[in-house]
Amino acid sequence: MDVNETIGNLQAGMWVYGFGEEIRRMLLETEERCFELNALSPRREKERAHIIKALFGKIEEPFTIHSPFHCDFGKHITIGKNFVANFNLTILDEAMVTIGDNVFIGPNCGIYTINHALLPEQRNTGIMRALPVTIGNNVWLGANVVILPGVTIGDGCVIGAGSVVTRSLPPFTLATGNPCLVRREIDESDKVIPV
Repeated sequence: MDVNETIGNLQAGMWVYGFGEEIRRMLLETEERCFELNALSPRREKERAHIIKALFGKIEEPFTIHSPFHCDFGKHITIGKNFVANFNLTILDEAMVTIGDNVFIGPNCGIYTINHALLPEQRNTGIMRALPVTIGNNVWLGANVVILPGVTIGDGCVIGAGSVVTRSLPPFTLATGNPCLVRREIDESDKVIPV
């Protein structure tokens, strides 16, 4: 199976053998781009923005991505405007990762689309599959949040620090824990100062 077919099958959520030489080469190229990004001073904003725009499938301005940042392919990531990612964001984008507008991501978060076979003899041969992750508009992920494959987070959600999101979450909810569960709706009573 050629690399385009393998990636296409991953994008379709099929189980595939993913340890081909071409996949390794693509992962290494992306790792090199991330290394270049992470080695640049934050003051070199134009150079950093150029690498980020070349790395991602799409990203709208304005955006802030603090180093270090890591991803697997980059081209399967699309991000809306006013995106803020704190230090040490990792996105494993074997499937599509779609992030809306006005999304804030705290430090040390991970967004993972890839899953490996449970049986060691299959896992060791490279059998894996990927499921997309979608994060709506106006979402805030607290520090150390983990988003697992196949999850959709609705508009306006707030995910508490340290949460592991294993299932999709409805819009305008506060969710916390491991596994992450909806605790309550977010509404006008949450306003902290008049705006």
